Amino acid sequence: MTELGTVVWPPAPIRTERLVLRQSEARDRAAFIELFALPEVRTYLGGPRPRDELERAVPELPGRRPGLFVVDLDGAMIGTITLDRRDAERPGHVRPEAGETELGYTFLPEAWGRGYAAEACAAALGWFADGLPGEPVVLCTQTANDRSMRLAAKLGFTEVQRFEEWGAEQWFGVWSPVTASS
Repeated sequence: MTELGTVVWPPAPIRTERLVLRQSEARDRAAFIELFALPEVRTYLGGPRPRDELERAVPELPGRRPGLFVVDLDGAMIGTITLDRRDAERPGHVRPEAGETELGYTFLPEAWGRGYAAEACAAALGWFADGLPGEPVVLCTQTANDRSMRLAAKLGFTEVQRFEEWGAEQWFGVWSPVTASS
């Protein structure tokens, strides 16, 4: 897998106390459409997309790519975790050559406030640290996104800088498996 170095993709499903992080399946299509269509999910991610457009655009097997985990609770998708290379053209980097791995996550509203995001992100970060020891992971979120800011702190991300992007103040932090306290 070139996007994330030498780690094997897809990995075996990752099991936590309550969740399974796995590769996407055709049965996840409706949940993918919800994640892109719901205004409350997309508030800090550029806004929702029209459902009819998504019905046409989302493939029968959505999200099947290296670095994307489906978060499964009792056999149903409740969200996604992504680990992607941060575009060198974007602001926010911790290496001169850029190309850091960036953590991203989206969850359906019914999964909010139950600790699922923290549990799933911690598992994905642990998997990443095992596969690429010492590699930093970055996270960028709007400072207005209180939930995401709290999650970044809970996961052990440390603020590196703030900047304007997409018309809003962004918080940019780094997580290192060497220094993470969680």
